Amino acid sequence: MCGGRGTRLDAPVEKPLVDICGRPMLDRVAAALRESSAETVRAVTSPHTPNTRERAADLGLDPIEAPGDGYVSDLGFALDRVSRPVVTVVSDLPLVAPEHVDAVVSAADGGAATACVPVELKRDLGASVDDALVFDHEGTAVCPTGLGVVGPADAEAGTPTDTDTETDTHSTMYLSTDTRLALNVNRPTDIELAEDRCE
Repeated sequence: MCGGRGTRLDAPVEKPLVDICGRPMLDRVAAALRESSAETVRAVTSPHTPNTRERAADLGLDPIEAPGDGYVSDLGFALDRVSRPVVTVVSDLPLVAPEHVDAVVSAADGGAATACVPVELKRDLGASVDDALVFDHEGTAVCPTGLGVVGPADAEAGTPTDTDTETDTHSTMYLSTDTRLALNVNRPTDIELAEDRCE
């Protein structure tokens, strides 16, 4: 998913093209997906990210041009154009690794799964937290990482997003304490945090 406006980051380039340790976030996420068990990698772009669409084509990614009406809407648009189950990952998760993708796919077991991290982990790192996405899981405040699997049942039930964990009865929660999954680059301070942890 790489079609958002990225206004909180206030970068001189489109958000997916922001460099983390010398590589655009889009490149890093695409590489992790290609090295994982995922069979095909597509880039969901929008009119807000024309340069990202070009970069995706340069990387050999087949873009899906969504309307740019927001994450949930654009994800639903993309899901109507691919077969399921499908791995979804946001482009602002630059430290995602193939083993993360494979772990979530395994947790989904042919269905759906959402990768989450404890909010306390993000706060301990100094990473930004979107309070609107925080929810309680067995007494722990958690938030989605932006990595998940949308399964066939989700599509039939009209559940187009991996972030609606409280109402999605088909989704398995994959809880991780890996700091690499806790670093979504949404604000300028997140760039430095991610770069401190590049491998």
